Formats: sequence, C-alpha cells, structure tokens
Amino acid sequence: MKIFKLVWVLAPLLSVTSALAQERPRLVLQITVDQLRGDLIDRYGAGLGEGGFHRLMRSGVVFANAHHRHANTETIVGHTTLATGADPATHGMVANLWFDRVSGQQFYNVQDQDYPLVGAAGVDASSEIDPTQRAATTDGRSPVNIITSTISDEIALHYGPEVKVFGVSVKDRGAISMAGHAGQAYWFSKAEGRFVTSTFYRPDYPNWMDEWHAKDMVQSYGDTDWALSDLPGDYLFGARDDQAWETDFPGYGRVFPHNFGPADGKYYTTLLTLSPVGDEITVDFAKALMDAEALGQDDTPDFLSVSLSSTDYVGHIFGPSSLEAEDNLRRLDRTLADLLAHVDRQVGLDRTLVVLSADHGAPEHPDYLATLGIEASTFEFDRVDTEPGFVRLQADFGASKDLIENFSNPYLYLDHSVIAERGLDQAEVEAVIAEELENIPGIAHAISSSALRKGEVAAGQISEQILANFHRVRSGDIYIVFEPHWFVADFDGLTVASTHGSPWSYDTHVPIILSGPGIEPARVVRRVETVDVAPTVAAYLGTKPPSGSSGEVLPEVFR
Repeated sequence: MKIFKLVWVLAPLLSVTSALAQERPRLVLQITVDQLRGDLIDRYGAGLGEGGFHRLMRSGVVFANAHHRHANTETIVGHTTLATGADPATHGMVANLWFDRVSGQQFYNVQDQDYPLVGAAGVDASSEIDPTQRAATTDGRSPVNIITSTISDEIALHYGPEVKVFGVSVKDRGAISMAGHAGQAYWFSKAEGRFVTSTFYRPDYPNWMDEWHAKDMVQSYGDTDWALSDLPGDYLFGARDDQAWETDFPGYGRVFPHNFGPADGKYYTTLLTLSPVGDEITVDFAKALMDAEALGQDDTPDFLSVSLSSTDYVGHIFGPSSLEAEDNLRRLDRTLADLLAHVDRQVGLDRTLVVLSADHGAPEHPDYLATLGIEASTFEFDRVDTEPGFVRLQADFGASKDLIENFSNPYLYLDHSVIAERGLDQAEVEAVIAEELENIPGIAHAISSSALRKGEVAAGQISEQILANFHRVRSGDIYIVFEPHWFVADFDGLTVASTHGSPWSYDTHVPIILSGPGIEPARVVRRVETVDVAPTVAAYLGTKPPSGSSGEVLPEVFR
C-alpha cells in the first residue's frame, strides 16, 4: 500500500518535471511591487483590467496567505529575501540603513565607494523624497554587502556565460538586490533625471540607453498632471479624495489632479515617482533593455527583474486607503499589462516564468483607523530620553542619551566606548534600557542583542521574526517593536501618512504569484513565506538554490 501511495504522490511531479524539461523557459521575469500589501489586489480588484494582475492570477498559482518572516519589513530587506531565499540574519541586509561602528556613521545598504556611478555625479542616499537635501557625491553602488548568492546568480552559475541577467528599478536597492552579483543593474537618479549604473557593472553606458534617454520620456511629463483615470463614482474612495492625514507635499497637493510642474522644477523628478509615472518610466526602460539585449531569444534562460516603486511612494504620502493609492493601482495594472504584452510578443508568455511578489506591506494611518474605532498613534523617538524611566537611569548609572549613539529604526545602537569607560556591563545596560523602553506607551517589545546571542528571549512569533533579522555585526544593540498600528511617521524629514518596517501582518503580508510553462492555475490559502520563492524558482529551473536559502519549495507550482 505504501508503494502505491508513493507512486500516486510522485507521478504528477515526475510528469511535470518531464514537461518542464521540454518547455524550459527562455526568460525569468521577476516583478516586485514595492509596498503591495497582500490584500490590495483583491480590495481594488473591481477597477483592474484583464491584462495585468488578473492575467497572472488566471494563469498561475496565487499564494493568498504569503508573509515575510523577518521583523524589519523594509525595502532592501524584502527584496533581498525574495532574491536569496534567506533571512536577513543570513543575507546580511538587515535594514535600509544601519549604523557602522567603524566609521561612526549610518551606512546605506548598497553603497560602495569603490564603484562610483558611471558618468554621473550621483546622489547621497540620505534623502529619498527631497533631492535638494541630497549632497552631490561620488559614492558608488554595488551588491557586495549581500552576503549570499541570489537566484539570478545561481541561474548564471548553472547555465554559463550565455545567460543575461538584469535588474531595473527607480530605486537603486530594488535593482541591485535582484540583479545579484552576476547581473547588471540600472536605476533612476532623481538628481539627474535619468537611469544610471555603477562601475561595478560596466565602465560605460550602452548605446541603447542613450537612444532611450534621447526620447525625452522623462521630460515629456513636464507641466502635466496625474489626473484621475476614471470617474470618481467608480472608486471605493471616490468621495474621499481629501483626507486630513494625507501628506500635502509642496506644490503637489492632496487632491486630484496632482501637477508635476515644469520639467526643470526643483521637485519634478521626485513628483514623477510620487505617481504612477515612476512605474511607467521604469517599464518603458525595461522594455527597451529587453529588446536591445535580446532577452529570451534562445534556449538559455535569461533573467530580468523589474522592481516597481510608485506604490511605495504613493502609499507613504497618501496612505494605502486613499483615492491616490486606488488610482495608482489601476494605472500600475495597465503598466503591468503593457509589460506582459510586450514579453508575450517578444518571447512568449508560454516560454516565460513570471514571479510576482512584494517587499513589504503597509499600515493604515492612525486617524483612518480611528474612524473604525481602532486606537493607534505615531511615535516620536526623540522624546525617549525625556521619559521618566530614562531620567531615573541617568541617576542610577548615567544611562542618559549619551549612551545612545544612534537610532536607525528599528535598531538602537549604544555607545560601547562610553559603556566600557564607565565600567558598565554591556548585557546589563542593554537589558535595563530595553526594560525601560517597554514601559513607554507605543513600544510593544525591546529585545537586546545580548539576549538574542544567548538565546534568552521569550518564545513566540515576534522573537522568531527578530532572530531572523539579527546579524551579529550590522544589527543594533536593542531591537524595538512598536505596538500594532503605531509607527514613526518621519520619512526623510517629512511627516507621512504611512510607513512600514514592523513584524505585524499588515507589513509582512504580500502576494506571491508564479505563472509559467507547466504551472496549473490555483489559489492557495495555506501560509507560505517569501523565503520559499527563490528555492522554488531554483527547483523549477533545475539549478541549486542560493547559498543561504532556507525556504521550502512550494509544491503547488509542480502540481
């Protein structure tokens, strides 16, 4: 009986394996939508067409209960987890910014002074929203801080030098993390209004890039608006265009239409990315790359990652429950349909493995939650050292703010030299400060790194998520988790409607969709995790999984 059961289980897998061997995809298209919370496609689905999200959902396996299992749900963390199948504790990208104790400065995840940008002054990573706050710099970019291999690296290793690997995004970290070490990455410089790369990838720009920039697509939006795509009555939030908690970005406003201003305006390129235009530019550039580099034109699988960032920027400024977020998803759906149609014409979707997911979700603004009777608030970390508990600590052993060297959300970095000079015990200081932090309204958990190293943390999901995020060098001394629906609303000095980075489900829940040759359509509601994506792609292609991969192969893809 056991033999018959084994045959019954293995037969479908063997038949699919045989079919995939004959229908090996010519292209792997990995699409990552920044801040696409797992419920948003269904929530706003009535306004979507048939050629974008719905096309993938009809043809592929939809994992409706997919989550990141790490605690710090930020852009680089989620992207790299999808790319590597590893937790940030293993791949090393624990945050968008971490504090570097050697230099005594904050470190941006993909910065690398050894590889300056090609033919460009570049911009500092200190500000994403306001380019005027960025200092001109020759700081470079590379993937060297990603400790493990990525799925794109493994494809290149497996199939050899004929493989072409590219990553494209508005954000440098969105392109670099997915292109891995073996590919080439291109991203949009707001300061220069063009796509750029670094000398890690190549010494100059290809001719097709010059031809694409010569179209002046970026400049063509000058003195135009982001106008509502359909009639207000067709939207869930059609009657709620102006909500008090939305961010009134200078010159952009809280209501439609949102004007981009002149093409030479101070905030022009930033405003483009605070709208669906950011994704439209990215996809148009990706299509030009795909054609010029002849991706998917032979039997050796190529890899193209397209990371779409506008949903994240729009979500930060207006919140996920806003007319802007709803309309952005409609425009994104049309942009996605355009990309899929182009791939179908040039390669054939029947010869393409499409993988769609997101790097994180997003919370609702506390004022919006208040309309539903849910209590929440925003948190100002600058007031922490004035709390009564910290004042008492100062009297006890001088643990005032001078012991706090840096706060890079969610990590608190203590000044180790001050602790040593005062003859204090590092673990004890961490424990006492963590305890006082947990007494502050809005902070749910404060876990010390000493406790994590020793395994002295309470069992539970939150502890497991923090451990998955813990790197012995890059992580701070105390990991702070705010209460559900609480968050720090500061984003590059701007007070925003939403941010992300928590271990709560609204930040961890993302879609996962895989569609390609031999994959039968299905909707799966069991819980899966984003670390499962890379090993599943590896199994599909017959490569080994990335070096740090700890996820499981999703069997529904091989039904």
